[in-house]
Amino acid sequence: MSQLPTKAQILDWISANPTLTAKRDIAKAFGIKGAARIDLKRLLKELEAEGHLEKRKKTYRDPDRLPPVSVLQVKAPTPDGDLFAKPLEWHGEGVEPIVLVVPRASDPALGEGDRILARLQVVHEEDHNYEARLIRRIGSNPRRILGVFSKRSEGGRIKPVDKGADKEWQVAAGDVHGARDGELVEAELAGPKSRMGLPRARIVERLGDPTAPKAVSLIAIHQHGIPDAFPDAVIAEADAMKPAGLSGREDLRELPLITIDPADARDHDDACYAHADDDPKNKGGHVIWVAIADVAHYVRPGSALDREARKRGNSSYFPDRVVPMLPDRLSGDLCSLHEGVPRACLAVRMQINAGGEKLSHRFVRGLMRSPASLNYQEVQQGMDGQPNDRVAPLMESVIAPLYAAYDALTRARAARQPLDLDLPERRIELSEEGKVQSVNFRDRLDAHRLIEEFMILANVAAAETLIAKKVPQLFRVHEEPPQDKLESLRDTADAAGLTLAKGQVLKTAHLNKLLHDAAGTEESELINLATLRSMTQAYYSPKNFGHFGLALQNYAHFTSPIRRYSDLIVHRGLIAAHGWGDDGLSPDDIDKLEPTAAHISDTERRSMIAERDTTDRYLAAYLSERVGNEFTGRISGIARFGAFVKLDETGADGLIPMRNLGREYFHFDQETATLMGSDTGLTITIGQRVTVRLTEAAPVTGGIALELLEIDGERPPRGNGTGPRGRRGAGRGGSGKGGPAKRKLVKSKKKAAKVSRKQRQTRG
Repeated sequence: MSQLPTKAQILDWISANPTLTAKRDIAKAFGIKGAARIDLKRLLKELEAEGHLEKRKKTYRDPDRLPPVSVLQVKAPTPDGDLFAKPLEWHGEGVEPIVLVVPRASDPALGEGDRILARLQVVHEEDHNYEARLIRRIGSNPRRILGVFSKRSEGGRIKPVDKGADKEWQVAAGDVHGARDGELVEAELAGPKSRMGLPRARIVERLGDPTAPKAVSLIAIHQHGIPDAFPDAVIAEADAMKPAGLSGREDLRELPLITIDPADARDHDDACYAHADDDPKNKGGHVIWVAIADVAHYVRPGSALDREARKRGNSSYFPDRVVPMLPDRLSGDLCSLHEGVPRACLAVRMQINAGGEKLSHRFVRGLMRSPASLNYQEVQQGMDGQPNDRVAPLMESVIAPLYAAYDALTRARAARQPLDLDLPERRIELSEEGKVQSVNFRDRLDAHRLIEEFMILANVAAAETLIAKKVPQLFRVHEEPPQDKLESLRDTADAAGLTLAKGQVLKTAHLNKLLHDAAGTEESELINLATLRSMTQAYYSPKNFGHFGLALQNYAHFTSPIRRYSDLIVHRGLIAAHGWGDDGLSPDDIDKLEPTAAHISDTERRSMIAERDTTDRYLAAYLSERVGNEFTGRISGIARFGAFVKLDETGADGLIPMRNLGREYFHFDQETATLMGSDTGLTITIGQRVTVRLTEAAPVTGGIALELLEIDGERPPRGNGTGPRGRRGAGRGGSGKGGPAKRKLVKSKKKAAKVSRKQRQTRG
């Protein structure tokens, strides 16, 4: 563009490109060179003087962008049938943005005057600036059910999948939404009871085959009793909330506190910033800021929101959806640290030395405005020398100092020696229809570790502050492994030719040495899994028993109050400790700390089981099209009824039932965790490499059945089929001559005898 842009065009550019707002970025965008830069500078000054822009250091920002989740009021339809909406959270002095509502087929009909909560996306169209997707109608919170649809002449019926649901729901012909007989559907209450006394329903989403992947997470949610519908009173309280102002808060809006999250994150509850410490007494040190959404401002003790949040305990995450602890108005809007939007926060300023040790910290209740919402991959690419347009302007001033502070923290971590497990995390990718497209393992980037270390440091600071001020709190407790599990881990290590220290107080450093010795060997995955299984499960408690895995004495959860009730309690404790308002820890909160700790520990376990069951079902659905294929894996568990295998390709867990191990009877030894063939002496134990054939994958249950083909690179010797449960005749595999593989037999017996001797020595 050769001519000077208009003011409106400049504002549009800044709104659409919040990380490219330096004068040189704007000049480059509009092709402005030479003397024309002087005219551009004049335009920017005029926009600043008119209040449309504010200058921060060397960049210009629109102070009044709409947040990604906003409350809108629907206007009357245009003659063309388009629905536009008035943004009720627009407080700018410029031209009000124009928002087009883009309805989906399953959305309820909207009319003039309806207030809605919607997710916004910036667009550049001639007649509108934003497009809105309905989340829900404000003040409307219809009850929803999940069930199987039965087609009838008058429409149909829905049988709920909820346990204990004794009534079907009736669906009128006009509310069927194209559902077919036998389909799993989601429906909402659609008026008074029918003449047959059944509640009326309107189908809002067809999920297809009840065994299909898209239905998996919803079924798990209902099976495990995870509350997924907010009561009307909770929605009403959330809808009535207004953004917090500066009153009673420290102004942190000039601090470039950025959020770094997964690329598909819909909320942002933590932000960070770091810089070199200018204190001459702390040479090489750093100052780290961590800011967390101030949920306590909105969710007050004893309120309907508070009661529901405590009931849920935490958010639950599935491959295709989230069941949040708080309604969208809070979790996706007012309590989410969106880019360019003022947001209430609790923040901690921490001073660390060059070795990463925390020297001091202080908490503030503030108001922040994040200059950028970034994801892990783009931040890491920036540090690796390939910054994109969003990251490049922040590299020198924000991102490089974050990594410098992280480098210092890694030195402190190395000295502290927290448990260093290497267990890749699975990522299930779904199509729009909910079908599993691929199963991969998530990359572990320094950007992930950076955020983890910052959050751990902030959690320690929160626990220490509440201890020092003698304010009751909920600690995150992780006790050391029990002796019986440690002995089992030692046996596994011994069988792998490794050693776990004995006869001294166990420290994470001892476990880390074992993990380090196993690293890069065939036994690495086995030792990591065995170490994980030896651990106790972390829980919440008002009593401080320390955190063994992190090698920390004082630890509490402070950094995720949007999704964990424990963190909200810690926030209230900090508010009470500093006298920041009347929304701190209440007497009732304190009286209920013990039962609250037990309850939210239980809800956390409930979510973990539901999430694991969902993953198992998705994996079974993914593998169901590959029945008959061969896979490699490792024996991950031994039971009386067979051997469990973790498949290399997907990380899925399958079972080789006894009948698929071979044509002989296998003796189960619980003490040594082995299966031994009665004819051949073949010993199957945890950690062995196997090749298996997939014989069954059941999406409904998540079950995966396998057949053993090879073990430790060789076909298993075949028995004569005369054992207590055996069958006469030749078995699969072996040499084909009917005799046992003697070399394998001797090796197996020696291995079993070694494990048995080890057990006897331990018991003695």
